[in-house]
Amino acid sequence: QVQLVESGGGLVQAGGSLRLSCAASGRAFNNFPMGWFRQAPGKEREIVAAINFSGGSTYYADSVKGRFTISRDHAKNTVYLQMNNLKPEDTAVYYCASRSSYLAGVFTSPANIDYWGQGTQVTVSS
Repeated sequence: QVQLVESGGGLVQAGGSLRLSCAASGRAFNNFPMGWFRQAPGKEREIVAAINFSGGSTYYADSVKGRFTISRDHAKNTVYLQMNNLKPEDTAVYYCASRSSYLAGVFTSPANIDYWGQGTQVTVSS
């Protein structure tokens, strides 16, 4: 059974930092691209960042470039999202995601996702 389990969300003041983690079950995930989406109340789910199977290619939404960093640790089957200089508009539920496409590049659309985590709340106060 494939599972993605997020952790690391919480409440932080504007300008602060959080690190999200996504632990994946199954060694196959080391061969899949992975990433993070977020969804704020009343808004559509949007891509935040993605990373290819090797970690050598990444994608960031314009709104988070220069503030967020995605990385992966193959030994731990885990993907991270380091979020710095957080803003109130970053408040959302953050979802870990993966596409079951071996050795594929990054993704940007939720339509391409095969596996979702349960989500973790990030709240940034002003």
